[in-house]
Amino acid sequence: MSNLGIVFPEKPIKDRVIIAKKFYQNFIDAFIESLKMITASDSFLKKRFTANWSTIEELYETGRSCQIHLGHTFNWEWGNYVLSLNTGYKVLVVYMPIRNVIFEKLFYKLRTRSGSAMLPATNMARAIVPYRNVQYLLGLVADQTPGNSENAYWLNFFGRPTPFVNGPEKGARAGNFPVVYAYIEKRKRGHYHAVVEVATEEPNSLPEGELTRQYVKYLEGVIRKNPDMWLWTHRRWKKEWKEEFINLWIDTLPPPGGNILQELRSKNITTTEL
Repeated sequence: MSNLGIVFPEKPIKDRVIIAKKFYQNFIDAFIESLKMITASDSFLKKRFTANWSTIEELYETGRSCQIHLGHTFNWEWGNYVLSLNTGYKVLVVYMPIRNVIFEKLFYKLRTRSGSAMLPATNMARAIVPYRNVQYLLGLVADQTPGNSENAYWLNFFGRPTPFVNGPEKGARAGNFPVVYAYIEKRKRGHYHAVVEVATEEPNSLPEGELTRQYVKYLEGVIRKNPDMWLWTHRRWKKEWKEEFINLWIDTLPPPGGNILQELRSKNITTTEL
C-alpha cells in the first residue's frame, strides 16, 4: 500500500485497495502456475503464453545477439519457458538465486527445462563466459533494486529519486547489442500475452544514460496501464537519495535540492572541482 501511494497519490484509498486485491490474486496465480510447469507440456504452455515472437526473430536473422529488458510483471516464469521454445536464440536469463535451497533447486530445474540458461546475478561476469561465441538473447529484469546505491544510475521513478542497475545499459553499449523491451498482459486467468518492441538496434548511438531513461519511462507506462500485474511487494524505493550521488544522476530533471548542482554541471563545473 505504501508503494501504491507513491505511484498513485491521486487515487483514493479504496481504488488502491482494489489494485492490491487484484495484485494478490495475480501473485498467487503466478506461484501456482509456476508449479504447474512441473507437469505442463510444451504445447500447454505455448497455447497459454503468446507474444509477437516475430519481432525477436527478425533480430535473430541479423546474426546479432540482443538483450530483452522487462519488469516484474506476471507471469515471467512462463514467459522465460515459452521464449526458449519460440526463438533460435540461446536464451540466457540473469536471476537472483532463491535463498531457500529446496526452492532454488526446484525453480532452477523448471527455469532451465526448456533450454534457457540461468546466470546468477551474483556471478554473472563469469557465468556468461561459456556463451561468448554463441548468438544469445540476454533476458534482464531491469527494475531490480541495485545492491549498491553507489554503483547505479539514479533518476526519478514516479517522481521519486530511485536507483536503477546500470548493468543492462552498460552491457548493451559494450557489445552494441540491439535492445528490446517487453511487458506481459493477462488476457484472462491462465492466459498471457507478451508485447515486445525494439528499443534500439544501436545503443552506442545514444548518449550514456538515455537507454535507462527510456526504459524507466516505458516501465512507468506499463505499470499505469496494468497496475495489478506489477510486483508491488518488491521494495523498489528502499534506497534513500543522497546528494553525494549527484554524479550518478542521469535524469533530465534535477533531484531534490539539486538545482544548484545542475546549474554547476551545465557550466562544466564538477563536484570534484568544488
